[in-house]
Amino acid sequence: MFGRLLANVSQRAPSLLSRVLLTMKPQVVFVLGGPGAGKGTQCSKIVENYNYTHLSAGDLLRAERAREGSDVGQLIANYIKDGKIVPVEITIGLLKKAMEETMEKDEKMCSFLIDGFPRNEDNLAGWNRVMDGKADVKFVLFFDCNNEICITRCLERGRSSGRTDDNRESLEKRIQTYQQSTRPIIDLYETQGKVRTVDASRSVDQVFADVKAILDKEG
Repeated sequence: MFGRLLANVSQRAPSLLSRVLLTMKPQVVFVLGGPGAGKGTQCSKIVENYNYTHLSAGDLLRAERAREGSDVGQLIANYIKDGKIVPVEITIGLLKKAMEETMEKDEKMCSFLIDGFPRNEDNLAGWNRVMDGKADVKFVLFFDCNNEICITRCLERGRSSGRTDDNRESLEKRIQTYQQSTRPIIDLYETQGKVRTVDASRSVDQVFADVKAILDKEG
């Protein structure tokens, strides 16, 4: 009798374990759009209203660069100093670590907004290589905004942000890079039916109303 009971438990265990692992797997929404499209503003509003954690690849890299005792801090600093893109494995490693730490503190916090990533094909290839089977990309939240509105917003932001790249010359280069490198990633996810597009040219509240409708539907 005990043997049969043990066998039944063993048969159920993989199924139970699979369900636990499935619920613990990070659920990711990539947040993409041009500079000035309002990604950061909308992510803040999502976090206030939904059970999401906002992760910015750029913020994580800057924090790791400044962290005392970091194994890769100096490497990150060198890449940034030389104007080079930090190896994608480092960026994804930081994203993965941040997700794991968040979920260790609260297993219910398994939904993540990853802001401004993937920016190019190398980013996407790296994500697929490192995170395959370890995280589910639910969809891409795409903030669609015309270039001139994006530039105007960034120039206004630059008056108080102190960001040296919030000037017209830099912005035009950033938008060109976005069009050449990031838009193809959005188009790729579009073919998979995984893009949710929001007209980001409107007011913050109008944009968030659409975002809210999307998140309420997606669950």
